[in-house]
Amino acid sequence: MRTGTERRERWSGEGPVVLVVALGGALGALARYGAGLVRPVAEGGFPWTTWTVNVLGCAAMGVLMVLVTEVRQPHRLIRPFLGTGVLGGFTTFSAYALDVHRLADAGRLPLAAAYAAATLLGALAAVWAAAGATRWLAGRWTSGRRASGRGGAGRGEAS
Repeated sequence: MRTGTERRERWSGEGPVVLVVALGGALGALARYGAGLVRPVAEGGFPWTTWTVNVLGCAAMGVLMVLVTEVRQPHRLIRPFLGTGVLGGFTTFSAYALDVHRLADAGRLPLAAAYAAATLLGALAAVWAAAGATRWLAGRWTSGRRASGRGGAGRGEAS
């Protein structure tokens, strides 16, 4: 039988992280599944839904990482919940790989190659652009707050 101290240590350790990753992953996977129901991919066509999900998920990851590492110091469970959980469950390398395989099996090799490259380039561009835009906006927001005398919790400032 565990003591109260052991239970508290477990709760303050990895237990909550595993829980929020699982919950976030379930939400992200449901959102991805829903996107596929709303916009199913035509047989042999460019998998726009999977491409869009992956690019949007990477853009959201760029925003999230700037916010949680450079702008604010959020609760310790926010990053695993949103990053690993929700966005990890939302984006999908397995569906991407399966789409490439299906296109190649259907004899659509140029489209399979284009999709493989477009996903990689789109995802990298999205995370880079979103992170840059978030840094720029966060800098303007914190500069405006400092100029107005309201303070702010920007980079390096305490909240």
